[in-house]
Amino acid sequence: MPSLSDPVSTLNGVGAKLEQAFNAKGIDSVYDLLLYLPRKYIDYTDITDISKLKPGNVSIKAHFSNVTFRRARRGLSITEAIASDTTGSVRIIWFNQPYRKDSIRLSEQYYISGEFKLSNRRLNIINPYIEQAGEFNNDSGRILPTYSESKLLSSWMVRKAVKAALPLSNQVKDMLPEYLISSLKLEKLDTAIINIHTPSSIDELDKARQRFQFNELFPQLLANELANIERLKQKTIKVPFNASLAKEFVAKLPFKLTNDQRRVIWQIYQDMGQSVPMNRMVEGDVGSGKTVVAVMSALMAMAEGYKVAFMAPTELLANQHAETINKLLAPLGLNDSLVLLTGGMKSASKKAAIEKANKINGAFVVGTHSLLTSGVDWSNLALLIIDEQHRFGVDQRMSLQKQTNHLPHFLSITATPIPRSLALTYFNDLSISRLKEMPSGRRQIKSSLIAPGERSKLKDELVTQLSAGRQIYVVCPLIHPNDKSDDVAAEVIFKQYSKQFTEFKVGLIHGQLDLSAQAKVMKSFASGKINILVATTIIEVGVDVANASVMVIYGPERLGLAQLHQLRGRVGRGEYQSYCYVVLSDSLSPSPRLRQFTKLTDGFELSELDLSMRGPGAIYGKLQHGKGMFSGLMSLDDHKLITKVQAGIKLFIDKKDSLNKYPELKMQVQEAQQMTYLN
Repeated sequence: MPSLSDPVSTLNGVGAKLEQAFNAKGIDSVYDLLLYLPRKYIDYTDITDISKLKPGNVSIKAHFSNVTFRRARRGLSITEAIASDTTGSVRIIWFNQPYRKDSIRLSEQYYISGEFKLSNRRLNIINPYIEQAGEFNNDSGRILPTYSESKLLSSWMVRKAVKAALPLSNQVKDMLPEYLISSLKLEKLDTAIINIHTPSSIDELDKARQRFQFNELFPQLLANELANIERLKQKTIKVPFNASLAKEFVAKLPFKLTNDQRRVIWQIYQDMGQSVPMNRMVEGDVGSGKTVVAVMSALMAMAEGYKVAFMAPTELLANQHAETINKLLAPLGLNDSLVLLTGGMKSASKKAAIEKANKINGAFVVGTHSLLTSGVDWSNLALLIIDEQHRFGVDQRMSLQKQTNHLPHFLSITATPIPRSLALTYFNDLSISRLKEMPSGRRQIKSSLIAPGERSKLKDELVTQLSAGRQIYVVCPLIHPNDKSDDVAAEVIFKQYSKQFTEFKVGLIHGQLDLSAQAKVMKSFASGKINILVATTIIEVGVDVANASVMVIYGPERLGLAQLHQLRGRVGRGEYQSYCYVVLSDSLSPSPRLRQFTKLTDGFELSELDLSMRGPGAIYGKLQHGKGMFSGLMSLDDHKLITKVQAGIKLFIDKKDSLNKYPELKMQVQEAQQMTYLN
């Protein structure tokens, strides 16, 4: 009998090739396999006669006949078959699944589950899951788990391997204290493992999911609570409110502050006036005026002779921010206090910037995350502003505290609106301010989907805008072409546009260009020398060219709603009506989320929609957690679960229990405390 630490190849039926397929998914041991949770379930317990089918998700038991395969336009393949039971027949259609024709056995019975809907003026079952009835334990069907698959790894293969591993589930050590499990009446972990992989009823599945959901959320919220307790013990620099300076700054702005901006700025001023370090995040839609809020926050510290650090995620964005901040500070004569310090600067320039930052009282230093190890004296740092970064991890805090002997006030700003349910759970250690009100006079961007057959029409629209003197962004998800994505790679699109728009200057920018080349391209675009800028998502945030009125996005299926919305926000920043064209990769019906994207312009609404459609694991998949964290099981609208987790945290804290007694829990808490990103 294998042990939990043994490689998956020790399980019956797992050979060398299958082991490689598992390894590619991060599954190396039997333990990893047991915690490789299903991504969804197909309920074959409710089988409907074909004669009684109604539109919607359905499951039937039938045999196949008349299986055909054909190629359609633009590489689309269509496999069709007739499924029949004793009551009737129904047409089955699979798109881009050519292997179906050769894999279906006409003599076998199958369980078939999919959406029964109108297609080509007929009711068909579209892209269903199918399973041979012989694979089931009984003829009535059951709840079947499906896993994240690859070309070499099917759900059927995973289920077979998991079945061999399940007898070892009682050896998996529970990371939670026994008193928590009993007090909160949580299901035993070994039972949850068995029922998450092989549920015999919906009730069993629900209980197992609830246990794993608890395990996902508990370490994160415990980490937040421990960090908050520690933060409240720390001291910081109290920054007094300078009313006359704030009024002078506002009076000299070329625009009027929104009510939301005024409210959020006042919240920040109140926080900075306390001896406990501020830990606030300002989230606002694209164009809501977050940078002004950040600069007004910095003014109070600068006036008292304290340093301010502004960290951006990239050097390109740091340069953009420095230009914007310089314009905002200039009317007060404070722009001489601005220092730009990035890793890409030449050594002489970098040395001069460090000397300037150390010499000036109230210096406002803008750069990337390397700022804090740059040689600047941060002993009087009062405010750290972090752009697009939602956690400043334990290691970073400790490093900063060694340099300052105190914790500065933290202000995080993000243009990625966070669903409120997520904010109340994952970000419960932060004070959160929302900028929902948009500046007056900002026009709504018109968005539309472009099918492959409409690309000539798109060209005409672009020529119209270019002829009127406007500029265009063209965003691609890839830099280089590959076999499957030749037409959405930036290099390919750049060549196409250079040939199609010979009267205009076309530029190219992506992350593999060196920083000086990137800066040169952006400068040329900002000055109007480049009319069309073909780019990757490197221009997703921070880039501000008022004359750009069109955003064209290729390969939108690869991007989340929040990212699409960020890209759309690069236009509409000037006086001209702006447009966003989303170019579909094929002629299939657009996905519901892309259709919603063209209808909704509010980033907060889109973030809620993205959460409901894809789950927190998909949206925030770059969170640096261990395996299992935000696996896709989480439902952050489950207030009963959140209440139970919070009760568990209170119990753990009140008992003054030590994480050292629970190594797995400690590891997950530590991982949750590390710096994590939402971008």
